[in-house]
Amino acid sequence: MKSIRSIFKMGYGPSSSHTMGPSFAAVEFISDHPEADFVKVILYGSLAKTGKGHGTDRAVLETLADVKAEIVFDTETKLESHPNTIDFIAYKDGAECGRQRFFSIGGGEIRTEDSESLKPKEVYKEKSFAEIAELCKEQNIRLSDYVFEREGEDIKVFLFNVWKTMQNSIREGLSKRGLLPGGLSVERKAQFLYNQKHIDESPQTKENRLVCAYAFAVSEQNADCGIIVTAPTCGSCGVVPAVLKYMQDKKGFPDDDVIRALAVAGLIGNIVSTNASVSGAECGCQAEIGTACSMASAALCELFEMGIDQIEYAAEVAMEHHLGLTCDPVCGLVQIPCIERNAVAAMRAINALSLANFLYGSRKVSFDVVIETMYQTGKDLSHLYRETSEGGLAKLYSHE
Repeated sequence: MKSIRSIFKMGYGPSSSHTMGPSFAAVEFISDHPEADFVKVILYGSLAKTGKGHGTDRAVLETLADVKAEIVFDTETKLESHPNTIDFIAYKDGAECGRQRFFSIGGGEIRTEDSESLKPKEVYKEKSFAEIAELCKEQNIRLSDYVFEREGEDIKVFLFNVWKTMQNSIREGLSKRGLLPGGLSVERKAQFLYNQKHIDESPQTKENRLVCAYAFAVSEQNADCGIIVTAPTCGSCGVVPAVLKYMQDKKGFPDDDVIRALAVAGLIGNIVSTNASVSGAECGCQAEIGTACSMASAALCELFEMGIDQIEYAAEVAMEHHLGLTCDPVCGLVQIPCIERNAVAAMRAINALSLANFLYGSRKVSFDVVIETMYQTGKDLSHLYRETSEGGLAKLYSHE
C-alpha cells in the first residue's frame, strides 16, 4: 500500500476528484510539455456531467494560467476505463506536440493510461486489515505504532500539519455567514449551530450540536473553495476533523494523541483505497462518506486506546451502514445533500465508537469483507447514482 499522505491532501475544495485531481494532472502534463502554447482539455464521464458545478474547468484553467487553454465537456462519449477521465492535448504553433489521458480516481489521486510513473511508492507490504492486525498482535504494537514504523518519524510532522489545517478549516468555517456560491442559495449554518446554546441543554444535545457545527464548518469551507484536508475526499472532509475536535475539547487529549488517531484514520482510508475505491464517481457516496465514517470511528477508538478488534468493529459498523449510499449532488455542487451528510456521518462515527466499546466480541463481519461488499455494491449502482447528477435528489429536487 501507498503512504497515508495520499489520503490526507491539503488544498482547495470543493472536490478531490473534480478539482484537486484534474489540477494535479494539469501540473503533470504541462511540466512534460513546457513548449505548448495551447492546451485542449477534454472531460469525460462524471467530470463532464458535473464538472461545471464542481469547478473542474476553473481548477484546470487556473492551473494552466500561463498558456491558452480550452475546456471541452464531452457528455456523449462512453468510456469503459474510468468515469473520471481527462484528455490533455498540447499544441505548439497550431501543431499537436503531445497528449496524455489521465484518470482522477478519487481523493486527489491521479493515474495515467499508459504509465505507472504517477503511482506512489509502496510503503506497506500488508494490504488488508486482517494482515495488519495479525502482524500488530504478534508484535504487541498498536495500529498507530505500525504506521509510524512503516512511514518513518517524519509522518508525525505531516500529520501535525494535517491536524492544524483541519482545525483552521473549522475555525474559518465557524467565523463565516452568508450564502454559498453556485446558485442554490444554500446558507452557511455552522455558526448558527455553534451559537445555539441553551441553559437547560442536555449533554447529548450539546454533543450533537457541536459535532454537527464542526462538520458543517469544514464542509461549508469546502463548498466555498476554501482550504481543507481530504479525509479521504473533499466531499467527505468534515467527518474526521469534527469528531476529533469535539473529543479533544471534551476530554483534553493532547495533540500527540490526536496524531496517533489520525495515523489510524489514514490507515483505514488507505486500506479502502487499495482494495476498493474512495471515489463517488466509481462507487457512489458510500465510498466517500462511508470511508470517512470508518476513518473517524477508528480514529476515536485509537484516541480512547481501544484494542485492534474494537477498532475493526467500529470501522466495520461505520462502513456497513452506509452501504448503497448514492452520490447525487444537486446541480453537481458539493452542497445538497453533501454538507448535512458529513454531520450525520460524524455522529454515526461516535455511535460506532460506543458499540465497539460494548459489542466487539460478538461481531460476525470483518472490515475486509465490508470493503469488498462496498466495492461490489458500488459497481452494481446505476451510473445515475455515481456523481453524474442524473438521478436521485439531483433529478427530483427543484431549486428554481
